[in-house]
Amino acid sequence: MYNYDKLKGRIKEIFNTQEEYAKAIGTSPTSVNYKLNNKKLFSQKEISKSVKALNIPFNEVADYFFNQKVEKNSIDEEEGG
Repeated sequence: MYNYDKLKGRIKEIFNTQEEYAKAIGTSPTSVNYKLNNKKLFSQKEISKSVKALNIPFNEVADYFFNQKVEKNSIDEEEGG
C-alpha cells in the first residue's frame, strides 16, 4: 500500500481536479481514483506522464509514487502514540 497524499496535493495544486489530471495523462478519472486509493497500481507509462504533467523533479519521484503507508501496530496504540 502506498501513501499518495503528496501526489494528491500536487494534483490539486496543478490541475485542481483528478478529472483534469486524468485527461492530462490520458486515462479515465475512475482509473486515477482506483490508483490513488490503492486498488490498482500506476503503470510506468502513467508515472512518466505524471512526472512531466505535474513537473515533479526526477529526484522526488519516489516521494510521490513509492511512499509506503506506515501502519500503526498494537504497541503504539496501547502506548497512546
